[in-house]
Amino acid sequence: MKNLAKALLLIMVMIMGLSLVTGMAAGQVKLVKGQTLYLPIATSYVSDDYSFNVNATIFIHNTDPDHSINIIKMDFYNTSGKLVEKYLQQPLKLAPAAATRIHVKNPLSGEEGTAAHFVIQWQAEAKAVEPIIGGLLFSSSGTRGYSFSTHPRIVQEAAD
Repeated sequence: MKNLAKALLLIMVMIMGLSLVTGMAAGQVKLVKGQTLYLPIATSYVSDDYSFNVNATIFIHNTDPDHSINIIKMDFYNTSGKLVEKYLQQPLKLAPAAATRIHVKNPLSGEEGTAAHFVIQWQAEAKAVEPIIGGLLFSSSGTRGYSFSTHPRIVQEAAD
């Protein structure tokens, strides 16, 4: 029993050390001229015996203290990859250190919304610190409350 406790303690210390090292790497500043991002935004949850719809909001923070960025594309797709709505008719300019939020206007229900997603594209005139972009998903059903966060995956990058 004593050896098991020591082994568990060692594993916990190793996990904490690994999370510190990966946390430092995640904090590195990256300068780029633009990115195309894939952001999962599930607007429904469906299982065999339970389902509910989810409200979703996207947050975009321009973390660069000196340069503006332009959000030039925000397209919403359903689970099967079909374009549902284009959220921008013209580019959205975010001043240095500015932020915005975009509420998903027409959440998809059922299977159509279980793996819905946005494709977001941003650009800057000069190399800029990449923005922080994320989604907040929340819902309630009866006495249960649900909240999730989601983060984008870079699918294309303009370094020059």
